[in-house]
Amino acid sequence: MNQTVTIGWDIGGAHLKAVQLNAYGEVVQVLQLPCPLWKGLVQLEAAINNMLQAFKIAPAEAGHAVTMTGELVDCFENREQGVMEISSLVAKLLGKETLFYAANAGFVPLEGVSTNIVGIASTNWHASASALAMHVQDALLIDIGSTTTDIIAIEAGRVKNTGLSDASRMQADSLVYTGVVRTPVMALAQKLMFEGAEFNVAAEYFATMADVYRLTGDLLPEYDMSDTADGKGKTAQMSARRLARMIGHDVESNSLEAWVNLANTCKTLQMQQIKAALLKHLKPNMTIIGAGAGRFLVQQLALSLPKQHACEPISMRVAGYANLSLQHDLELCFPAYAVATLAKKYVATQYA
Repeated sequence: MNQTVTIGWDIGGAHLKAVQLNAYGEVVQVLQLPCPLWKGLVQLEAAINNMLQAFKIAPAEAGHAVTMTGELVDCFENREQGVMEISSLVAKLLGKETLFYAANAGFVPLEGVSTNIVGIASTNWHASASALAMHVQDALLIDIGSTTTDIIAIEAGRVKNTGLSDASRMQADSLVYTGVVRTPVMALAQKLMFEGAEFNVAAEYFATMADVYRLTGDLLPEYDMSDTADGKGKTAQMSARRLARMIGHDVESNSLEAWVNLANTCKTLQMQQIKAALLKHLKPNMTIIGAGAGRFLVQQLALSLPKQHACEPISMRVAGYANLSLQHDLELCFPAYAVATLAKKYVATQYA
């Protein structure tokens, strides 16, 4: 594996994220691209090639480390098929020396993927926490993404979450299926308060949390990469129109301010869901560390807790940047950074 330049790849079901490190382990480039993997592996192939073009680098000019959650998409029969097919394609595109993150087993080449499915499938959170644990003793990492929220405890410099699988983590409330972009509004609640009255929520894919956070002003445009529920635009008025449908209204029936208020109600409900989960893992001495497209919620959640906890962005725990402007972007793509920096350390020990 090339030790001069390392690229970490985080292959999701909706986005591809990559972080390039130089020989000193400093962050040089960070990028997220849309990748609707459920439409087929051709989407991933195109996204990887576009990423390499954007980084202006050929595959052989860098070492590559990969983590994934994209094996979950429904174009695969099961996780094993997803891991195998994604890994095979990635190795074909990036080279046979590509390393795959396998949680407690460390890194494996393509030949080791088939015997490490459980460690590879959806363990990007483990990479993030393992990289963070090199810099902090006691913390609760809260990574609020476009689709899910990861809540990972670090105690005495070690990752404490016991289960690796999605099923065990969902049962333990360390994986919460709620995010700030792709989550359907209908997943929040069966009823919503609006203008002093309670309305049943339509069990329809009319609006997403991206509509909510466009209206509240929290969602940054560069994080807003997914298609809207109706395939139309992302203006405040269009977002309000979709949100209004969730309670059987037309947007014209009320002012934009009223729909912003409804969006804030939805925001509060999502925060309550995440807060209930994080309180199961939070200990008094823990620093809360936020990451992901929804990091803005982490700070607000920390302020809402009964006991004060220090709260900081995960980008503050990164060794170095070639350009400080990359700090903000890294919060979105931290698992990609994590596998890159862990791979550098792994390769260095192999050749020590």
